[in-house]
Amino acid sequence: MKRPSHALPPAPAGGHLVGGAVRDLLLGRDTDDFDWRVADPRASAQEMAERLDGSVFPLDTERGFWRVVSGARTFDFIPLSGDLESELAGRDFTVNAMALTPAGDLVDPLGGQADLRRRRLRMTSEEALRADPLRLYRAVRLAARLGFAIESATREAVSRCARLLANGELPLPAAERIREELDAIILTEAAGAGFRELEELGLLHPVAPELAAGRGVEQPAFHHLDVLDHSLEALQRLVNIFPDADLALRWATLLHDVGKPATLEVVDGRARFYGHDREGARIAAAILRRLRAPLARQKRVAALVRFHMLPLPGSERAVRRFVHRRRELLPDLLQLMIADREGARGPLASEASRRAYRTALSRILAILAEPPPPQPLLDGKEVMA
Repeated sequence: MKRPSHALPPAPAGGHLVGGAVRDLLLGRDTDDFDWRVADPRASAQEMAERLDGSVFPLDTERGFWRVVSGARTFDFIPLSGDLESELAGRDFTVNAMALTPAGDLVDPLGGQADLRRRRLRMTSEEALRADPLRLYRAVRLAARLGFAIESATREAVSRCARLLANGELPLPAAERIREELDAIILTEAAGAGFRELEELGLLHPVAPELAAGRGVEQPAFHHLDVLDHSLEALQRLVNIFPDADLALRWATLLHDVGKPATLEVVDGRARFYGHDREGARIAAAILRRLRAPLARQKRVAALVRFHMLPLPGSERAVRRFVHRRRELLPDLLQLMIADREGARGPLASEASRRAYRTALSRILAILAEPPPPQPLLDGKEVMA
């Protein structure tokens, strides 16, 4: 069995390590999240907190779950009761349905280790997915994060459950829980493919119907994809070019054209989307508000969407005015504009047009690198007063 680059924390006496930590151990991946089945969760948690100088608190008093937080690492302790293999069978996916005994032996009743070797994500059962519909979104998150393919029977089950979500026969998970899964998907290296998977499985429409509405909305000749595919392509371009892009910038790139379906007009046989930047800013904020995203993120995403259509300035005076007015959004706004342009033109982009665009961007970056001018002691209104 491969081991991660950092040492495992000390095991609680008689504890069984279960779930994702076992999966990551077998994959040779670092992990900061450990789940232990123990005889006395409270006592084991307190002992672990003392060893690691961590914080300990009850996670679920009714079920006797306890948690320890030490730095970036989290340790959950749940009661060791009933049959271990039955408990594992009730988990979401086979790669998460494995355990390590106190002696270090692997318990793998559903073939999770074989699925790891095949880089395949397979459900334990459709009943397990229905028991907690958040697992539908977790399937996409795990596939995107691990680079796994969702097994065909599991894909069909997820799609069936997504239809039940859409018509209200399955409850939609809490918005905060869904947002955590979506945030995790958008932070992966395969963010664009992850959101495409959500759409193909029917999981995008229940949480962001305005974004899903871009499917089939064709665009003028400058674009080579419909609105939704362009948005996904732009997101992936952003991730490829700017891998350190934060959550707000990634969400803004995904949602930058979300106002297009609502503003579509056909003039002389050509699609027009007048005002889609303003409408898109409003819709983007509404989506993130619905997902209970932090207010600061809602505002920044809306601002980036609102101004992503600004033309790049030509003269030095125009460049300075551009930087002065939008400094708080830079350089994120420029990165969004680059991803938008690369996603729009795709293989149709010429090297000459790219060179001209880079020249315009370099002028802005040069002015942005200069220290901002000192703020006046009084503004005009204060002087008049």
